[in-house]
Amino acid sequence: MSIRFLILEGNTRDVRNTYKASQGVTPAEGFGNTMVRVAGTGTYDILNGTDADASLPKGMTFADYDGVIITGSALHIWHQEPEAMRQVEIARAVFKASVPFYGSCWGLQVATVAAGGVVHKNPRGREMGFARQITRLPAGEGHPLLAGRAPAFDAPCSHLDEVATLPPDSTLLASNAMSRVQAAEIRHEGGTFWGVQYHPEYTMSDIAFLIDKRMGALMNEGFFADPVQKDAYVADLHAIEKDPSLTHVAWRYGLGQDITDTATRNTELRNFIEYRVKPRAVARAA
Repeated sequence: MSIRFLILEGNTRDVRNTYKASQGVTPAEGFGNTMVRVAGTGTYDILNGTDADASLPKGMTFADYDGVIITGSALHIWHQEPEAMRQVEIARAVFKASVPFYGSCWGLQVATVAAGGVVHKNPRGREMGFARQITRLPAGEGHPLLAGRAPAFDAPCSHLDEVATLPPDSTLLASNAMSRVQAAEIRHEGGTFWGVQYHPEYTMSDIAFLIDKRMGALMNEGFFADPVQKDAYVADLHAIEKDPSLTHVAWRYGLGQDITDTATRNTELRNFIEYRVKPRAVARAA
């Protein structure tokens, strides 16, 4: 069985180039590599959704893929820039193609707007580093997206915006004190989207990179007292990434297995693949 993923890159070319120079991969490449690793097989194509000339590979349609994934993004959808609204139109096309559809953070926000919901700047401020005490709601307790998750768990995150109003045909699956919509299923135009406001695909080093990148804003917002404190935090995240057994370091920040264990951290990605992507791949191959 060969799985085909399509990764919709949420960032502009300048931001993609910054990631490539610093991380060695763009966000879409990193997400695609993670999906193939978690699936144990597969390939992926990338659609740079912010670009005016974005197009699928020649001869391909959305229906030719087993799963479409939207990455995070530095954009704010409520600004309604062309780079954001192009992705909304792409998401509408994916819904209509009835392809298994998933998104983290920005991906949830794009799918929400595409299906008629509302996204705004979070009045409670930025949720950065780790989303704490994400709690499964009654509808999320038996939902396959969250299968294997504890009743309450933590996850990597980085967002300033949130879903204010879910689209009409949606199910809210999980919430926490910072964002009411932490996980949801959205049904629209014959398609179904699973999404989360956090980032199951992120590593500790990804969070460290974002903290470095957004240092000015984080200092202004009171996340760190000074650059020395920030540097120590970033160094500790890199250390945990290199050696998850450093429990004394993880303890310092209250990081449990849901953060430090890669398989647990990737739970939603694995569930999306097992419950939605693989069945479609099998049917497509039949």
